[in-house]
Amino acid sequence: MLLAARHPNEQRVLIFAPAGRDSAAARSILNRTGVETSRCTSAATLCREVEAGAASVLLGEEALTPAFAAALGEVLGRQPSWSDLPILLLTGPGPDSATAAAAVSRLGNVTLFERPVRVASLVSAVRAALRARWRQYELRDRLALQTLLAAIVESSDDAIVGKTTAGIILTWNKAAERLFGYTAAEAVGQSILILIPPARHDEEREILARITRGERVTHFETVRMTKDGRRFDASLTISPIRDASGHIVGASKVARDISAQKRAEHELREADRRKDEFLAMLAHELRNPLAPIHSSLAILEQASRTDPMVDKVRGILERQVGHMVRLVDDLMEVSRITRGKIELHRRRLDLSEAIRSALETSEPLIRRAGLTLVLELPAESLFVDADPVRLTQIVSNLLNNAAKYSAGAKEVRLAAGQKNGQAEISVQDFGIGIPADMLERVFDMFTQVPAVARGGQPGLGIGLTLVRSLVQLHGGTIGATSAGPGKGSTFTFRLPLVGPPMVDEERHAGNGGNGLSLRILVVDDNQDAADSMGLVLERAGAEVEVVHDGFSALDRVERFHPALILLDIGMPGMDGYEVARRIRARPAFRDVMLVALTGWGQAEDRRRSLDAGFDHHLIKPAGVDQVRALVPSVGDSRG
Repeated sequence: MLLAARHPNEQRVLIFAPAGRDSAAARSILNRTGVETSRCTSAATLCREVEAGAASVLLGEEALTPAFAAALGEVLGRQPSWSDLPILLLTGPGPDSATAAAAVSRLGNVTLFERPVRVASLVSAVRAALRARWRQYELRDRLALQTLLAAIVESSDDAIVGKTTAGIILTWNKAAERLFGYTAAEAVGQSILILIPPARHDEEREILARITRGERVTHFETVRMTKDGRRFDASLTISPIRDASGHIVGASKVARDISAQKRAEHELREADRRKDEFLAMLAHELRNPLAPIHSSLAILEQASRTDPMVDKVRGILERQVGHMVRLVDDLMEVSRITRGKIELHRRRLDLSEAIRSALETSEPLIRRAGLTLVLELPAESLFVDADPVRLTQIVSNLLNNAAKYSAGAKEVRLAAGQKNGQAEISVQDFGIGIPADMLERVFDMFTQVPAVARGGQPGLGIGLTLVRSLVQLHGGTIGATSAGPGKGSTFTFRLPLVGPPMVDEERHAGNGGNGLSLRILVVDDNQDAADSMGLVLERAGAEVEVVHDGFSALDRVERFHPALILLDIGMPGMDGYEVARRIRARPAFRDVMLVALTGWGQAEDRRRSLDAGFDHHLIKPAGVDQVRALVPSVGDSRG
């Protein structure tokens, strides 16, 4: 392209985030990726630097006071017509704030990011903003060129004024009709700048009319037809050409053939949809056999222990079920991570509680690897505000990772303590280590140390991605260090410390009965799953009846009058959704608790179960503890 030289100011990203370490962290991340940044220490400095030239602006929400937003809005309002400065705004978690809404309304080209922001997301967004800004610079340069050449354009209908070395064709009137289109774009290989009289298409006339009224129109996408009748997608930028008195004498049009881009976007969306469908189907098929295995384990737990074979069989089942459950959960959370749909159920808890739970999960794997686990724990309690299940998952994944990649080592170390007002937990191994070029990428999705270096250990390459995402959702940080291949590695994460829980909180956490003294109807076409769940619930004190299809369920509800119904979704003949709708249609059973017990766990599946009248949605395999947790609300669920 024929472009003017860039001033250094026009290539930089201005950063103003006065709270916390956002500014320093963002500069460090962007500078490592080759992005030029400039840190502003005050609102006034930022406004001056914007006027001096910038490629984009990165702001923290807390910086946007009303006075500063007004001042920045005035600066942006003085931009030339080609300019639309991209602004990236870091917001707090939760619902959109009034500050963010006001920024979008006042400042225009604003992209919102909810903290904590993933590094890859931040870098990708900044690069997209820079690309958009480069296109604006290209438009500015073309406008400057066309203004110069328009002054010498003659009125000859077929005159081709010139063709630059950059592949820009300048035409007038009939020549424009002949040259503008897919064929010309393909032949030139670059964007085309055409000077034409009145627009030939309705949308172009509308754009010109809006520009004439003083509106800013950067570009629009449309569909065009080639001379041979072939349709293609085009991105057009139209600007008026004015004479010295300000009258529009023509228009400039920058056209890009974006058919390949549109096809690629469609293919990506389709691939993402197929991926989600595959993961949902895989999870469903894996969870169905897990349900009866899980229930059988609970029965074995209460059976006679005189036969040593019982303990051996139970141990095998526990290990295999645990492995399959972790595999399925990790697969399903890939989709939830990418869409930011992971939910936390936080409470104030002692860090040692999560560590103990993680050890129960990971110690068998560590022992099978021939390793000794060395613990270095503080004498005092360290309290954090966290989801106990997710925090256990973080520690367990790090321990499992250490055990898998400790070939030739003798021990794994787990240390916990506090530092600078934060709880600090590190897991150290003395195994294969991490190459220097992998340290920055080891937390990325599907990234693994090369198979030769890691001894051929299997894995999906998503465990550390899950760990990082969960730590960041808790407001923490995580990092990895290694002296190199064969020298082990250390993963350290930090979470904010909080005060100990109040007495009422502890009492509430410890409440809950152990019995299930109520009537429960179990409905599942998988007879093993239904019968084993029924046995488990009976041993827990419930009065249980089991049926294996939807029609039998409706008949049994009339005679048995259950307080709670565990209902499978994917049944032949009449599925669980229809059974739930028919039960809810009967006034006598409006207060019965309906619980979907299914292998389908996508957001759409949960929405459909709620619409059908279910109160809860449990994923197979579900244990008696999950059912027991619902008991306090039985009878109150429908209000």
